Amino acid sequence: MTAPDPSGGPTRRRAATEERSGARRDRERPPSPEPLPHPVVDNHCHLDIADGPDEGDWLGVEAALEASTAVGVPRIVQIGCDLPGARWAVRAAAEHPPLVAGVALHPNEAPRLAERGELDDALAEIEALARAHDKVRAVGETGLDHFRTGVEGRAAQVASFRRHVDLAKRLDKTLVIHDRDAHEEVLRVLDEEGAPERWVMHCFSGDADFARRCLDRGAWLSFAGTVTFKNAQPLRDALAVAPRDRVLVETDAPYLTPTPYRGRPNASYLVPLTVRAMAQVRGDDLEELCAAIDANTEAAFGGPW
Repeated sequence: MTAPDPSGGPTRRRAATEERSGARRDRERPPSPEPLPHPVVDNHCHLDIADGPDEGDWLGVEAALEASTAVGVPRIVQIGCDLPGARWAVRAAAEHPPLVAGVALHPNEAPRLAERGELDDALAEIEALARAHDKVRAVGETGLDHFRTGVEGRAAQVASFRRHVDLAKRLDKTLVIHDRDAHEEVLRVLDEEGAPERWVMHCFSGDADFARRCLDRGAWLSFAGTVTFKNAQPLRDALAVAPRDRVLVETDAPYLTPTPYRGRPNASYLVPLTVRAMAQVRGDDLEELCAAIDANTEAAFGGPW
């Protein structure tokens, strides 16, 4: 059974392997947290992906926006990771004023397409989608992933990443980077290609030293629910050294649900849990940090919407 998407087609689904490994988990949606004192933007979300086997596990766009707006998260950047997701993101952003879109081929998608001889055609469609509507603000998520893709697939990842960097620069779009266990290679490619004017390290996963190296190259650092995880002290150290005007917040929903609901389905309405943890780590006034994140997101994604 599937839920409707903006075009009337089925909702896309994929397994949240990290969140579902081990013992059986409580999959009930967490309650809404206390609203934030100033609105912020969830700058990385996958509204098209359901995190469970049943239709009821999926929050449609209207329901997701209603729940997030009620707690101070009235706008979302919807990210497409493959061709179906990129098409969905463009349609959703065109139909819903609180959304803008990012389109790209995820680094784990690139080797599969290359193996079938379909990578060039897929990249051509991504470029067409990036040009399709002024609400497509980003090329992403692209980048490198050394966790899920072995050595045999990494050349295709690098080639795809380079093409996305070039596309972001040519179209003046924000580059959204996925970096998993590939810090040095990501920076090497960016240094060789030249980073776009605006680029975001999605779900930042490095330590304070890597944060400084990204910041020196002009990045915005986006922090997800992982910053609340018990074993994430290096990530909190990175957050602490980041200038306030370079900090963003995201869910990566339906994944990476913040503590105390880790393992349950994530959604944009849970952003306040992450922002409050961020303010505590940084020693910031909550309202001032929210206002900064809101302004930073507009700067990072090319202005208001």
